[in-house]
Amino acid sequence: MSDNNPPADHVFPGNRSDGNAVEDNLKSKATWTGFLFMVICSILVWAASIVGGVVVVLGFLMVLFTGEVNRELRGVGQSLATYIYENIRYLTFNTEDRPFPFGGEWPSASTDEESSD
Repeated sequence: MSDNNPPADHVFPGNRSDGNAVEDNLKSKATWTGFLFMVICSILVWAASIVGGVVVVLGFLMVLFTGEVNRELRGVGQSLATYIYENIRYLTFNTEDRPFPFGGEWPSASTDEESSD
C-alpha cells in the first residue's frame, strides 16, 4: 500500500503516540490479508514456473522435430513470463495491483514478432 492510500487499519510509526506501531501492524487484519495474498502468489509463481519449464521442453522438441517454432507455445510462454513478472512486481512491493486471479486479468499472449506483423 502507498503512503497516500494505506489500509484502513494500517498504522505508520509517527501517526500514533499511544501505542507501538509495530504491535499495531502485527494486529492489523490488512497486514495478514496481504501476507496471505503474498503466500498464494508465491505458490502461483512456482506453479507457473513448472508450466513454463514444460513449455520450454515442448518448444525445444517442436524445433528439434519440425525445424519450426510453434507460435502457440511461444504465445503461452510469453503469457506465463508476463504473469510471473506481474506477480514478482506485486511480491516485491513495486505495485499495489494484485495479479490474476485476485484483481488483474490474465496477461496477453502477444509476442514481439506478432506485434510487428
